[in-house]
Amino acid sequence: MATKQPRRQSIKSILQLHIELKGTRPKVWRRVLVPDTIKLELLHVVILRAFGWSGGHLHEFVTSEGDRYGSSDPLDEMPGVVSGANVKLTTVLRTATLQYIYDFGDYWEHRIQVEKTHSPDSVFRLPMCVGGACATPPDDCGGVPGYAHFVRVMADPNDPEHDDLAEWIGQDSWDPKAIDFDEINERLAEIKV
Repeated sequence: MATKQPRRQSIKSILQLHIELKGTRPKVWRRVLVPDTIKLELLHVVILRAFGWSGGHLHEFVTSEGDRYGSSDPLDEMPGVVSGANVKLTTVLRTATLQYIYDFGDYWEHRIQVEKTHSPDSVFRLPMCVGGACATPPDDCGGVPGYAHFVRVMADPNDPEHDDLAEWIGQDSWDPKAIDFDEINERLAEIKV
């Protein structure tokens, strides 16, 4: 007997999300197109890929009402946090913004806002990054204060910490304003929505 494949939900609209990493200077943000059917667990992956993070840390989405959604992995369960595996973004985004926190050690806080909606269009390969600014802070650099220190040290080749940090990230220089949309979209193209 053949196994029945889950039916793919039809997309009624494409959401244009503005995802801003709060507290960074210069400001780090991405503009991403996703289907209106996207669930929070997959949106988490989209955000990781759009920002270029590895994903080895806990995360959660927090609504303006204080509802919290996170991983569906039982090993990652946190008190008061509901799995986001079957929760659509459109279900929890009742107000203008949604908060997303990645890596509770570094505490990368993001503000997610739906900027506009588009009609479904086969021209768009979803998800897709269509805008943004600045390089993403490296994983485990110490949150907003650690990133500010990292940017300062990487800008000064004479700083005593420069060589160690350059070796840590695997490159001699760091441009905090650099962004590579082709690379971002290559990572996003690996996601099946």
